Amino acid sequence: MIRYYTSDGNKLTPVDSPAPGCWINICPPISRGELELITKEHDLPPDFLTDALDSEERARYEKEDGAKLILISVAIEKSTEREGEPDFVTAPLGIILANDDYVITIANNDNPILNLFISGKVRIDIRDHKLFVLKIMEHNVYRFLASLRKLNARRTRIEKELYHSSRNRELRLLLSIEKSLVYFVDALNANELLKRKLKRTDQLEIRGQEEKEDLFEDIIIDASQALAMANLYTDILNGTMETYSSIISNNLNLIIHRLTIITFLLMVPTLIASFYGMNVPNGLEHNPYAFAGIILLSILISVILAIIFRRNKML
Repeated sequence: MIRYYTSDGNKLTPVDSPAPGCWINICPPISRGELELITKEHDLPPDFLTDALDSEERARYEKEDGAKLILISVAIEKSTEREGEPDFVTAPLGIILANDDYVITIANNDNPILNLFISGKVRIDIRDHKLFVLKIMEHNVYRFLASLRKLNARRTRIEKELYHSSRNRELRLLLSIEKSLVYFVDALNANELLKRKLKRTDQLEIRGQEEKEDLFEDIIIDASQALAMANLYTDILNGTMETYSSIISNNLNLIIHRLTIITFLLMVPTLIASFYGMNVPNGLEHNPYAFAGIILLSILISVILAIIFRRNKML
C-alpha cells in the first residue's frame, strides 16, 4: 500500500497523488507491482526497497546514483504473548532520500515510529527531509528506551513472583525477556554504528546547521544510553537466572540431605524389628514386656541419633 503525505506548516496532510517534496510511505500489504512502480518513478535501485522488507537486515547506509538509503532497526512489541517467545523483536525501517526531492519510507510491518507522525502526535514540516530523518531517528531511540523500561518492569515483577514460587512459568517469562534484550542489544549496536558513520561523513549534509547538528548529537547520546541500559538489564537478568538456578540446586541438595537423614533414622527401628522378628530363639519368647521393650529401644536409639545429627547441624 502506497500513501502520500504533504505538509502545511507542521500539519501533515494525506494526498491522493505525489507532489514535489512529499513523503511517500509504503506499508503492508505491499505488492511487487507497487515496488516496481516506485522504483521506476523515482529511479531507485530495486534493492533499496526490497532490503527494507527483509527482517534479518541490519542497520546500514547506502548511496547509489545520488539516492540515499538509511536502514535502521525499530523495536516492535508482539501482539501475542507466548511463553518462551520474545516480547519484543526488531524490524528494519528503510528511509530513502530520492534524487527528485521525495522522501520514501518502507517497512514490512505496522511501524510504531511512522504512526506517530501519521497520527499527528509528532508535528513537523516533512518538506525539510533532513529534519524529518533526524526526528524519525530521535523517536526510534525514545521507543527503545520506553521498551527497555517496560521490559525491566516486567523482569522486576517476575522476580518478586519467583521469591514465592518455583514454577517453570516464571522462568519461561524471564527467557522471553532475555530474548528481547538480545534483539535490542544487537539492533542498538548496529543503529549506533550507523549514526556515528552518518555524523562522521555528514551524509545528511547538516554540517554548519547548528540546530540539526545539536539534535543529531543528542540522538547519538540517547542511543548510547539505550545501548548501555540494554547491556545493563541483560547482565542483571543473566545474574538473576544464574542466582535462581543456584538457589534451586541448593534447595534440592538440602532436601536430599534431609531425606537421607530421615531414611537413616527410620532404618534403625526397622533393623531392630527385623532382627527380633526372626523365628529364632532369643530368650524373649515368653516375656510379656518384650514387644514394648523393643519398641522403646528403637525409639530411644532413633532419638539419640536425631540429637547427635541436630547438634552437628546435619538435620
